[in-house]
Amino acid sequence: MKELMAGIDLHSNNIMVGIMNQEGGRVAHQKLPCKMESILSFLAPYKERLERLAVESTYNWYWLVDGLQAAGYPVVLANPAGFSPYQGLKHADDKSDAFFLAEMLRLKILPLGYVYAAEQRPVRDLLRRRMSLVQQRTALMLSFKSLFTRTTGGALSLSRLKELEVREAQELYEHPANQLIAGLQIEHIEQLDASIDRLEKAVLPVAKALPCYPRLKTLSGVGVVLGLTITMEIGDIKRFAGPGEFASYCRTVRSQRTSNDKKKGENNRKCGNRYLAWAFVEAANFARRYDAASRQWFDRKAAKTNSIMATKALACKLAKAAWYLVAEDADDDGRRVFPQLAAGQAKNMKP
Repeated sequence: MKELMAGIDLHSNNIMVGIMNQEGGRVAHQKLPCKMESILSFLAPYKERLERLAVESTYNWYWLVDGLQAAGYPVVLANPAGFSPYQGLKHADDKSDAFFLAEMLRLKILPLGYVYAAEQRPVRDLLRRRMSLVQQRTALMLSFKSLFTRTTGGALSLSRLKELEVREAQELYEHPANQLIAGLQIEHIEQLDASIDRLEKAVLPVAKALPCYPRLKTLSGVGVVLGLTITMEIGDIKRFAGPGEFASYCRTVRSQRTSNDKKKGENNRKCGNRYLAWAFVEAANFARRYDAASRQWFDRKAAKTNSIMATKALACKLAKAAWYLVAEDADDDGRRVFPQLAAGQAKNMKP
C-alpha cells in the first residue's frame, strides 16, 4: 500500500529528505550528500510505500530528478514560485522545508513544475546558451559604436560595423589603445558569430524532427530562430489547458489583481518562461513590420494605448495562435488571430 509522501530540499552540496505518512506523521528524515547512491540507499526501504516524492525546482535539479526517475521513483517537481512556507513559524530549517513539501503533497495542494523530457533538454539548453551569446555580441557592438561616437563625433551604422574587418576597425582610430580595443572587439564579434552559427546548426535538425516546428514557422513574425526557440521551450503542449494558460506562461498577459474593477496590486510578473516571452515579443515586432494584418491591428491598438502595450498585446495574440497551431495541428489562419479584422473584411466584400 502506497501511503508515504516525501519531500526533498535540494542544495548545491547536500539534500534533506523528509518522509511523511497519510496522517501527517513524520516517518523519517535525513541529510545526505548530493550523491545518487546515498539517496537511493536511504529511500530503498520506503520505495514500495512511496506514493509521490517532490523535489524542489532549483537550478541544479536535473541530475536528481533524472536519477530518481531512472530508479523508478514517482517523482514530481515542486514549483517554488507557487508557494511559500508559513511566515508565522518561529524556527525553520532544511528539515522543516522538506516536510513542508511532503505535507503539501499529502494535502494535494503542491504547485507542480514541468519536467522537460531528458533527451531533448540539453538541446533546449543549447538554444538558451545561444541567446546568451547573442546578448554578448550585442553588448560588444554597442560598445564599439559608443567608442566610435566618443572619439570621432560621428555615427557608425550597424550594417557598416558588421562589414568591418580587424584592420579596418583599427584604422578608424589614431591612438594605439583605441586601435587595440577596436581590433579585439571585432575579433570577439567574429568568434561569437561563428559560435552562434554552430549552435543553430546543432539545434535545427532536432527541432525539424518535431511536428510543431513547421507549423510554428507559418505564424506571422516567426522565422527560423524564433521557431526554434518556441518549439524547444514548449515541451508538451498538453500541459496547458488552453490558449489563455499558454499566453500567461509566455508572460504576455498583465499581472495584476483587481477587485470591484479597481486595481489592488500586482502578481509575480516573472512567473512564466522568459525565453518564450522574448520570442513572442520579437515575433510581434517582426509581424507589425512585415505583415499587413498585424500592422493594421497594431496601429489601432497603439492609437488607443501606446506602442509598448500594443506590442505586448500583439505578442499575446501570437502566443494564443501558437497554442492552436501546436495543440490542434493546424496552419496559421489570420481569421483566428484577428477575428475583428476578418469580420470587417467579410462585411466589406458583401454586395
